Amino acid sequence: MATFKELHHANVPLLLPNAWDVGSALAFAAAGYTAIGTTSFGIAGSAGLPDAARTGEAATMALAAQLCRLPVHITVDCEDGYSDDPLAVAGLVAQLASLGVAGVNLEDSFDGRLVDPSAFAAKVTAVKQCSPEVFINARVDNFWFGQDATVGAVLQRARTYADAGADGIFVPGVVKAEHISSITSGTAVPVNLLAHPSLTVAELGKLGVRRVSSGSLPYRASVDAAVNVANALREGSPTPAATSYWEIQARLVAFNQGLEG
Repeated sequence: MATFKELHHANVPLLLPNAWDVGSALAFAAAGYTAIGTTSFGIAGSAGLPDAARTGEAATMALAAQLCRLPVHITVDCEDGYSDDPLAVAGLVAQLASLGVAGVNLEDSFDGRLVDPSAFAAKVTAVKQCSPEVFINARVDNFWFGQDATVGAVLQRARTYADAGADGIFVPGVVKAEHISSITSGTAVPVNLLAHPSLTVAELGKLGVRRVSSGSLPYRASVDAAVNVANALREGSPTPAATSYWEIQARLVAFNQGLEG
């Protein structure tokens, strides 16, 4: 199997599904995905917590410990590292690395606001020095929060983070083809985008994108699907097809037998 880093340099973009629990990760693995990420929003939402509030660290660490037993690459969404202290963030990532995590996602914002790029770069440097084998995906949140949302501002941050040791750059919220092309051509490391209905994965690949994340979309769609099933039962409408109880049970039994082994 190709290394996680090599997957960012294939002929097509790496399509990364994001799991929020063991069951969703097992389903993605069964579907043939060789790399799976976590979604901080999905993990937090499942626990009744808001996203990006530094409340999901324990749940994220616990899930990562479970998912690293799967025969796939695991990359973990760590919000902003749950701390302003670069050494604390480096320690967190070192714990994840000891579990077998291949990559982490760190964002340059907190509480809905961009942070000073030099402060975030210090986190990246500390992580890379402590865990050089971990793929650092540095998230640039200008477009996500609509703050200084220009290609030039994104590129300036992206270059700062790449110089600090980031292995990839994640730019959620950018959807215009001309913006995407300018960002990928102006960035020396692989660029990651969120999936968006306006452009297919293949089209994003032609624009230079090397990784496409599902983000919290599968989690949010699963919530909608659950409501739709209940509504169909209430209204007497046909219910959608679903993976059988027995198949999902078999996955869980096999996973737990692996834990016991």
